[in-house]
Formats: sequence, structure tokens, C-alpha cells
Amino acid sequence: MGAPTTHRGFWTRDLRADKHWPLLPFDVPADCRSIAVTLEFDPASGAVIDLGCDGANGWRGWSGGARTSYVITPDAATPGYVPGELEPGEWHVVLGLHRIPAKGVEVAVTIETDTDAKPAPARPNPPVPAKPRPRGLPAAAGLRWVAVDLHAHTLHSDGSLTIAELAAEAVAAGLDALAVTDHNTVSHHAELSEIGRRYGIALIPGQEITTEFGHANAYGDIGWVDFREPAANWVKTVRERGGLLSVNHPLGGDCAWRHPLPEHPPLAEVWHSSWHASNWGGPVAWWQAWGSEATPIGGSDFHVRDSGVRLGAPTTWVAVDSHARNADELVTAVLDGMRAGRTAVSADRTGPVLLPVDGKVLALDAPGTLVVGRDVTHKVRFDRDTFDPPGPHGHVLCGHDGSVLALAGTPL
Repeated sequence: MGAPTTHRGFWTRDLRADKHWPLLPFDVPADCRSIAVTLEFDPASGAVIDLGCDGANGWRGWSGGARTSYVITPDAATPGYVPGELEPGEWHVVLGLHRIPAKGVEVAVTIETDTDAKPAPARPNPPVPAKPRPRGLPAAAGLRWVAVDLHAHTLHSDGSLTIAELAAEAVAAGLDALAVTDHNTVSHHAELSEIGRRYGIALIPGQEITTEFGHANAYGDIGWVDFREPAANWVKTVRERGGLLSVNHPLGGDCAWRHPLPEHPPLAEVWHSSWHASNWGGPVAWWQAWGSEATPIGGSDFHVRDSGVRLGAPTTWVAVDSHARNADELVTAVLDGMRAGRTAVSADRTGPVLLPVDGKVLALDAPGTLVVGRDVTHKVRFDRDTFDPPGPHGHVLCGHDGSVLALAGTPL
């Protein structure tokens, strides 16, 4: 065990403007048993300092502002970080200077290597809960609709639940699939398949690429996407690796989308739990301006229990191959369905829904509402009512008070 490495500095807003993600180097010896990092600053100062790690051979994890310490060993790591060989060479603690007060802030980072440090033990897995009866929505031949939440977090970033705890909550909520989209890390991907099989739910690998100018979800087991690169590179990287990218909560307060994008990604998280009210037209207006041919999806952005955010609110419905049944097959089928644009979004799993089926638009459980396209409006008269599509893209199910009840993309 060598002497600890300590970096001390006084960070100001001028320094933040020049170096938003400073790198603090440290050396890892051969046959190292552990790396333990501790970040210290005065939280009462109003500063928000993010924390991560870049290994000699590549990215090893990120915990953002959720933690002020982490441990990485060959066999285990703090959630958000990837265990494995601690390759010798120069490593870096990565800081994110998210918020720096006007008067600046003192920061100290201490790194200890080759000690007996270990991450905290994992919590026991909860039992598998009973799942509500499937809704059974009408679908085109060879397809079936599955209920999906495409945005959720765990202990691997700033959520409060383990992956197993989150899976159990999603099953109890009646979801068939759930995307686990922790911030700027893919450390959770290694656990998803096994836990998905155990709980009978498709856990879709995701990463929420997170910056102060906007967030995007990368879907698929495609490796880590570097959030420090321009957003245009995210689109290219995700596409070339066979994944899918979505702009997240584009009108989400200080997380609103402000990155320039010469090429739009294929998906847009039009519906998010942060909608101020059901009659707030901003997200739909953004979708129409962005290009409503972008496949609409929704996500709860679930982090913690009892926060007012529920898994499956909103619910994204994806029409998948009806032969895909087990959790692993369903992950692939959901990604294929989104890639093909076979989606609809409703407020939750049981509410009114607008479905693109066989070139038509089908409104379910929505009598007295309106199906609105770019140029045409249809009145919904029955519990099940079918219409010729009111325009080529971007259909909205509305109440007479202007409330948005459901969305659907291009009729299939």
C-alpha cells in the first residue's frame, strides 16, 4: 500500500468555464487490490460537484452528485462503477463542476490504492410480486402491445433502489418491460439480464447521457457513450453501435434540451412525469416543431418511492413480435418495435389509449374525446372507435378542455 494521493484546489466559476470536467491523475500499481476515492467540499456552500472515474484502459464509472466516495475492486464496486481488473498505469478521478458558488469552493480529493477497502454489501433481493392481468390491446397480425416505462434510475446513479427492487416495483405496476437508464454509466448493464429473468420482466439496457444543456437516453447494450463529447457525436455513436437515442424531457426546467443537433435522433421523450398539467401543450408543441415523425415515447424518470412519480406513468406501448415471450427475447423485441416506430403513449397503463393499427388510428376507452392531427379532428363516440389517420404523423387524443390523454406515432 502506497501513500494516499490528495488533490486540493480552490474552484471558481472562471475555472469551471475553462474546464468543466477536470481530471485528477493517480497511479495504480500492478496487482492492485482496490481503489478508494473520497471527495470533500462544503455542501453548505451551494456547490454541486459530480464524481467519476476514468481507468488506464477506459471509463470505469460515474456517480454524479449522488455520492462523495467510491471503491472499485477486481470483484465488486460501488454502484455506478465497473468492477474488474485494476490495470496498472495512470488513472483519473473525473470531477463535474456542476454548480460553483460565486465566491468559489475548496475541494479535496483523496485516492488510496491497494488497501483492504471494499464497497458496501448489496441489499437482499425482494420477493417476486404478483403481476396484474395484461390489458390485451388490439394489435396487427403477428404483433402484441406491451407496457413499457423507458426512463428509470437505480442506486447506480441517483436512484434509491437496487435493480432487483426496481424490477419488483415494475412488475407490481403491471409493466412488461423497463429501461434502466442510470446517468453517465453502464455499470448496471451487467445485472439486467439475470434479474430480468428472475422477476419476469424485460430490463432494457440504457444510459441517460446527462449534461447541463440537456439529457438523452441511449438504449441497447452498446457500451458507454461519452457525455463530454458534443451531442451530435452521441447521435452518430449510438446509431453506429446499433442502439437508439431519445431526447429526454425537452422542456424539463433546467434539464431542458439546448444542444444543437444537425441530425435528429429517432426517438423523442414527448411525455415525461414533469408535465405541469394534462392541458399543458408545451411538450406536444415541441414535438410538432421538432418533427412529429420522430417516434414518440414516454418515461416516468422514476428515482425514489413516495416522490409523486410512479413507474408506468406515463406508459409507452410498444407493438412487438408476438413470439417474443421471455425477458431476454422481449428486450430485443421492444428495441425492434421502437426502431420500427410502433409506439403509443398513455398517461398510465389503464387510461385511454390511441393506437396505430393496420394503417388506422384506434381510440380505446375514450368516448367524448378528440383525435387531433395536423389538419383534421375526429370526434370519438364509442369505447372503441377507429379512424383514418388525421395526417401522416403525430396524433394526439385530447379532452375538450385541451388535456392530452394519449399520443400515437405514424399509423403502421
